[in-house]
Amino acid sequence: MDAEHNKTVVAKFEELGNQGGDLGTLDTLCTPDMVNHALAAQMPPGLEGTREFLRRARRDLHGARWVTSFVVASDDMVVQFGSRELTWPGGKLFGFETPAGTATRDVAFAYRLVDGRIAERWAIRDDLSMLLQLGAIRRPGS
Repeated sequence: MDAEHNKTVVAKFEELGNQGGDLGTLDTLCTPDMVNHALAAQMPPGLEGTREFLRRARRDLHGARWVTSFVVASDDMVVQFGSRELTWPGGKLFGFETPAGTATRDVAFAYRLVDGRIAERWAIRDDLSMLLQLGAIRRPGS
């Protein structure tokens, strides 16, 4: 598939991650053996873990959005970088009790597509910034 098609596939995947929606769509957007390198260790691997992550995130209630976003595609690789705002429902995050609230953090997502479907996904997120903004941790001396 061409780079523009692959950017469209990633955009549809991102819609699920930002606003929720029909998770059955994952079956058409992703390969059955998708590897999601961004999943927590306790999550099921692959497509089922991705589906479970999106179920738990409840983006229909706890939405996320891109504040700024840059998407670059070349052949079967798509990278999206920018700043995302999300609503954290409250609860443990990386072992820290984190109060509910809205935070903005920089993120980069990388996707490898095979035959126009997402086969691998990586995420690099500034989670420390999010923990600080939500008051789960404090800077030393503050």
